[in-house]
Amino acid sequence: MPTHDTIPVILDCDPGTDDAFALLLALASPEIELLAVTVAGGNVGLDRTLPNALALVALAAAPERPPVPVFAGADRPLLGSFTSETRVHGVDGLGGVALPPGGTAAPEVAADAIRRILRTTARPVTLIGVAPVTNLALALITEPALAAKVARIVLMSGAWGEGNATPAAEFNALNDPEALAIVLACGRPVVLVTLELTAQALCTPTRLAALRAAGDGGCLRATCNIQATVPLSRRFAGRGAALHDPCAVAWLLRPDLFTARDCAVEVDLGPGPGRGRTLIDRWGRTDRPVNVTLPETLDADGFFDLLGAALARLP
Repeated sequence: MPTHDTIPVILDCDPGTDDAFALLLALASPEIELLAVTVAGGNVGLDRTLPNALALVALAAAPERPPVPVFAGADRPLLGSFTSETRVHGVDGLGGVALPPGGTAAPEVAADAIRRILRTTARPVTLIGVAPVTNLALALITEPALAAKVARIVLMSGAWGEGNATPAAEFNALNDPEALAIVLACGRPVVLVTLELTAQALCTPTRLAALRAAGDGGCLRATCNIQATVPLSRRFAGRGAALHDPCAVAWLLRPDLFTARDCAVEVDLGPGPGRGRTLIDRWGRTDRPVNVTLPETLDADGFFDLLGAALARLP
């Protein structure tokens, strides 16, 4: 149950295989008071990501925990066209793993719900974004004063080197770079969990087997079945697949598992092949103001221990 020691959180997601781990990790963690789940189109279209989020929240429901509202948000970026990633996540977003249907979405649009929660909160709220950040940007740019109610923003987005959607850009950043630029410029502390960090959360077959062995609940079984459908990545020579999104939640729960530095970050908004690249000044080579905390290393064993223990607590 919520206490003064818990962290109020809005989680913005686009389930998505790794989103399933992130969402269930947040739901399983007593340190987090999950105020709302907001959903965008991203890994697959909103017509899939919304029912996936509803199903995952319903799967984790427990009598002792108040129900978490789920809000439908943007089905496309602020500019340009929508692009999905069905090669990794399957046409349904969860690798073809069927979950029992969830409930219905709450009636507000995601950006409206975010603004309402920030207006009425008694404590600053942490925003976690593991999707293209269109919903967060819409909320913050239409009522900028509400940024004062934001404690911090933790994003899974970007890369300081090569992208995974294009040679330049990471998938979430590429899918709405204007929205990412808005969030980075909102004036609140931002933690940017990039591909270089999430590559260290490599879910190998051995680690997946260890997760399965952590418990026998339906949530743990479902997430492991979902992850088993994810192709082993060429980027890692077929050794496994990165669990990107739960790293953002893990940062909030266990920052001791990470090392990080503060640096300046901006986004390439041009129309060319560099669009969506996050220009990360790790070594202070520019005079750009510092606006991001950048996690650089992860205790992978500690991360997977955290994930297994948390998911084993769910039904």
